[in-house]
Amino acid sequence: MTDDASGEGESFEVIPAVDIQDGEVVQLVQGERGTEKTYGDPVAAARRWIDAGAETLHLVDLDGAFEGERGNAGAIDAVIDAVDVPTQLGGGIRTAEDAIDLLERGVDRVILGTAAVERPEIVAEISEDRPDSVVVSLDAKDGEVVVEGWTEGAGISPVEAARRYADLGAAAILFTNVDVEGRLEGVATEPVRELVDATDIPVIASGGVATLADVRALKDAGAAAVVVGSALYEGNFTLAEAQATVDAGE
Repeated sequence: MTDDASGEGESFEVIPAVDIQDGEVVQLVQGERGTEKTYGDPVAAARRWIDAGAETLHLVDLDGAFEGERGNAGAIDAVIDAVDVPTQLGGGIRTAEDAIDLLERGVDRVILGTAAVERPEIVAEISEDRPDSVVVSLDAKDGEVVVEGWTEGAGISPVEAARRYADLGAAAILFTNVDVEGRLEGVATEPVRELVDATDIPVIASGGVATLADVRALKDAGAAAVVVGSALYEGNFTLAEAQATVDAGE
């Protein structure tokens, strides 16, 4: 991620998602298996977004997120080898050792979801060894953080969780609103605004982006960046259009 998107500047970054399942790029509706639409080879997708101007790539091992162990390591390694922009990777990272191995492999930031909820101290362990390297993924349904591939409630609100992880050294919060994720029906800005107001670390928003107005709305809500998947893959707008819209402050 660029300095700007990590909260050290004022620019807002639009980050393309490369979500991988069974070795292919897919997009799911509300995180549910069986709803996927396939978009081909991960390396080709990554190169496409870099050619379009991406300064960061958001990589997710969906099989890892569901199964608890990384299932697309080969495909992700191929992407890391093929690109020269910063990457952030989530899905199936369950231990500090796994995270540090990935960081040494060339991933710039690891995204922890289930592992951080189940054992919050893992954030401090990794951050102590590799400062500014941990993004904590807070995925929420009906105002509650969910884990295990969005299948189980964690009994904590996103705001409570964000404060906890900021204190433990997280570099940023990735907030996904599962209620709108993958539906291309628009974003919910109030939960993002609440998180931004509750913590001093950057909030990266994800879920529901369908239009350029949605991208602008998330910037206006105070997010530092947005991860976009389906809207880009479906051609609702281009990456350049999205970035230009927020850069122009329209």
